[in-house]
Amino acid sequence: MQIIHISAECYPVAKVGGLADVVGSLPKYQNKLGYTSAVIMPYYKNKFVEQNSFKTIYESTVALGVYKLNFSIRMLANNPLDFDVYFVDVPELLYKDYVYSANDTDRFIAFQIAALDWILTLDKKPEIIHCHDHHTGLIPFMLQECHNYKSLNKIPVVTTIHNAQYQGWFSHEKVDLIPEFDFHNVGLLDWGSSINPLAAAIKCAWSVTTVSPSYMEELQLEANGLEGLLSAERSKSVGILNGIDAKVWNPETDTYIVQNYTEKTVAAGRQANKAWLCKEFNLDIEKPLFAFIGRLVGEKGADLLPEAIFKALKSNEINVLVLGSGQSEIESALFGLIELYPGAYNAFIGYDEKLSHIIYAGADFLLMPSRVEPCGLNQMYALRYGTIPIVRSIGGLKDTITDITEADGFGICHQEVNVDEMINAIERGTALYKTKTKFIKIRRYIMGIDHSWDASALQYINLYKALNNQL
Repeated sequence: MQIIHISAECYPVAKVGGLADVVGSLPKYQNKLGYTSAVIMPYYKNKFVEQNSFKTIYESTVALGVYKLNFSIRMLANNPLDFDVYFVDVPELLYKDYVYSANDTDRFIAFQIAALDWILTLDKKPEIIHCHDHHTGLIPFMLQECHNYKSLNKIPVVTTIHNAQYQGWFSHEKVDLIPEFDFHNVGLLDWGSSINPLAAAIKCAWSVTTVSPSYMEELQLEANGLEGLLSAERSKSVGILNGIDAKVWNPETDTYIVQNYTEKTVAAGRQANKAWLCKEFNLDIEKPLFAFIGRLVGEKGADLLPEAIFKALKSNEINVLVLGSGQSEIESALFGLIELYPGAYNAFIGYDEKLSHIIYAGADFLLMPSRVEPCGLNQMYALRYGTIPIVRSIGGLKDTITDITEADGFGICHQEVNVDEMINAIERGTALYKTKTKFIKIRRYIMGIDHSWDASALQYINLYKALNNQL
């Protein structure tokens, strides 16, 4: 079976969030199962592109309304990855030093058309086209409705919703950018009086998946306006929990961290990484270290972090370290706390892959007070490294973390997103840290929990097979 994933992100080529990690791992594990899985993505002007060599395998023009733009398909000359990546190069639109901007409609429409135009030329067509999020949401519609792609409409197409909050809306005035189709069917593009790529994908894809079972259930109740549509399409929808790349996220071999370790050497290894963090950020190694890694936005509960951290530090002997970037007012508030609590709190405003790995390897607890968390990968990384997650029980966090008060529990969960519950969860973590025997036992136990892609990749393969059996 030949599988093509189409996505705006793919680790390690271009990463903004968890979408990149999924698209950079799932094909690898599908290939490991004996299938042929590859990725189509934009050709950006970024560090990965500048550090690698490419070869052009196809050239043509893409029609974007009345305009025609040159495009090419490129491949890595020496591929360091475990799967093939095909890069769509539309120099005027995609070759930028950013992945997303405020005006991405034309960019990603051109990307999707160019990808399908190239697929049309292939002697051996893919047997599955797997689209990810709204940036590729027009592809299921175009395969079903656009005259140019009728020869491809027997290829099953899957759409995975990584985050339903972002839907790619744009005005009907731009409908002529989409290749010609029977205009009587324009309603398939519409949702809420605008063209909605994610809604179009849900309507036209053969199957719709979300990145955790709980998130699929939650979207029936809250999906930023798509609740009714997702309920109506429930029969073709399924939640499949994301996995993590156990090769990349492995404390025994991770080249980013200060000292490698296994379940047997976890105490010494984690102590070395914590010591580095405490020295680097002026923290007290004797105190429990609570960390937050992620986007500083309301969706992640980050708007409550400044107040929660301020109050938690005022009444508890703890360390707190924040790594992230996002809304400027949140960044400023978190940065301002450094002067108030020197020696107990610090923040790195920005993104640093190496530092994130060291935090997973050295922090005692990871804070994830999310309002929305379709799957969450950070809590899985934390488990792999022996850091105990403190999570708001929602979406994938609900599916992966069991509270310590329950049988076989290993994490700390709270039900609401507010300052009081966040502080209470931190205080529960502090109490657990002081109960050394239980704390050490849990830390060693969570390192053995398997959240690799093996099981999830097989679930996707079984879904693809079921779709092909419908032909």
